[in-house]
Amino acid sequence: MPLAARRTLRATLTESWLSRSTLTWLLWPASLLYGAAVHVRHWLYACGAIAVYRAPVPVVVVGNVAVGGVGKTPVVIEIVRHLRARGFRPGVLSRGYGRRTGPGSAAVCAVTAASDPAEAGDEPAMIHRATGAPVFVASARSRAASALLATHADTDVLVCDDGLQHYALARDVEVCVFDDRGIGNGFQLPAGLLREAWPRTPPPGVRMLVLHTGNSPAFAGFRAYRTIAQHACDAHGTVVPFDVLRAAPLCAVAGIGQPQIFFDALRSQGLRLERVEALPDHADFSIWTNPCGTNRRLVCTEKDAVKLWRTHPQALAVPLHVRLDDAFWDAFDQALQEASLSSGPALEIPHREP
Repeated sequence: MPLAARRTLRATLTESWLSRSTLTWLLWPASLLYGAAVHVRHWLYACGAIAVYRAPVPVVVVGNVAVGGVGKTPVVIEIVRHLRARGFRPGVLSRGYGRRTGPGSAAVCAVTAASDPAEAGDEPAMIHRATGAPVFVASARSRAASALLATHADTDVLVCDDGLQHYALARDVEVCVFDDRGIGNGFQLPAGLLREAWPRTPPPGVRMLVLHTGNSPAFAGFRAYRTIAQHACDAHGTVVPFDVLRAAPLCAVAGIGQPQIFFDALRSQGLRLERVEALPDHADFSIWTNPCGTNRRLVCTEKDAVKLWRTHPQALAVPLHVRLDDAFWDAFDQALQEASLSSGPALEIPHREP
């Protein structure tokens, strides 16, 4: 199928997930089969038929039940920063979705500043760059956890980027992230956008926190407020204020879950986008060609920059600032404290300054 046709089909399907139409009802029987398979898989883990890895330290899983980009990775970065600011030594686990795998690829990848995002994954590379925390990548998060703890024995909390449905890794705290789509039409895949049924029941003894990253939450939960910075920076760390960028038309590219949100945010700050290019999430930029050539400055997301800078070091990444509710941090700290009490010696969680 031609690329244009695939994109049209994908757009039609994702739009149908927001309401109940003829298409979604036609797909509904397949959705029931999918839901049954998810339920059986969950039950096999719950009854012990499939082994579950229990790390010797508390595990926080940040994930989602709705497919597509909901803003998980920026939330992971903020959680890691929060933990480090309070004296913890967190490590990060990831599947590294979109990374190159196969013969010659490492089963477990320890992300470093020199790691190729094609091998480590763009999101793990971005997390390590933003936090400096140890980040290990593997298709089996349990394997990544074992390798990370063996290498960094002082790690006292593990944060898993995605993996809400990865029940092979036992967890203590879940952060379920939603954007403004909420649960869409309420159906599971392929008739809807849900990976599993909602409301969701977390595993026994696990505290689940619901976090909304959008502007109009569909139901109760904590809030995350996202804004873009008033500047961009290139691969060498050169900062270019928006006041400078507003002086001429720009070219923008985004290979994220919802590129239009990024483009709209840029335009809301008065930036003139002469051309935009929306690419699939985790797009490969190794052979990508700038459609604007050298005539226009190129702006992108931080996630795309870790790949783009290898071939386009002049590309300007626009940082995303995320602020989570004080109420979220209170609930998070309490859940982490409870997890430490049930799994071993209590973590000393200091009082958070208001």
